Amino acid sequence: MKIKITLQFIVFLFVQVIFAQTGNVKELRGKIIADSVAVDRITIENVTTDKTAFSDVNGFFTIAVKEGDVLVFTAVNLEGLRMKIDKQDMLQEVITVKMIPKSIILKEVIVSESTITAESLGIIPYGQKKYTPAERKLYTATSGNGIDGLLNTISGRKAMLKKEIVIEKKEQLLARIEVLFEDKYYIENLKIPTDYIRGFQYYCIDDAAFANALRSKNKTMVMFLIVRLAENYNEIITGENK
Repeated sequence: MKIKITLQFIVFLFVQVIFAQTGNVKELRGKIIADSVAVDRITIENVTTDKTAFSDVNGFFTIAVKEGDVLVFTAVNLEGLRMKIDKQDMLQEVITVKMIPKSIILKEVIVSESTITAESLGIIPYGQKKYTPAERKLYTATSGNGIDGLLNTISGRKAMLKKEIVIEKKEQLLARIEVLFEDKYYIENLKIPTDYIRGFQYYCIDDAAFANALRSKNKTMVMFLIVRLAENYNEIITGENK
């Protein structure tokens, strides 16, 4: 008889524990938001119960939870987020989950170069120097002998064309740096004020070491040098604003 009572008591306790664990379960509804990033197909995992759900195109999701459960939000384009469900969450009809887009320091640009070129077709010899528009103008102005070359020198046209080449090369470097870095990187990582970003870009390309690294597409060196240049540039800004 005593054994039977003991078994009944154990079963009663077991039922109470199960009830306590499942009695407060709720279908939690939430909405994920993220700046300028798609919020569909985000994985929401309840690591306490091993249950998984996915967000819809508008970021809404539903998942069974109870107080104390831990939800983990993951997506390819977003920083992972871990969230513990509390009493306040259980009382809300819809909870809002703010996720942060993953930082992209460099925008990778891959250019597929065709194997069919003027050189491969025999139109021009291999290794022949390729001139930019400004360089072609200068070459034309200086390649002639006699009076034409002399007149171009006297008129100052050669000096003007040389300046055009310098400007053209700077524009090419500016185009490269614009492709590599987004404004967010300047503002958040380098602490460059928004209104000073363009000026900082010019400051960078005027640095010989940085310009060489940019021309050679040495991203490691570019990343190293731009941090130092940003520190110097911010000191200049601080000095000007005193």
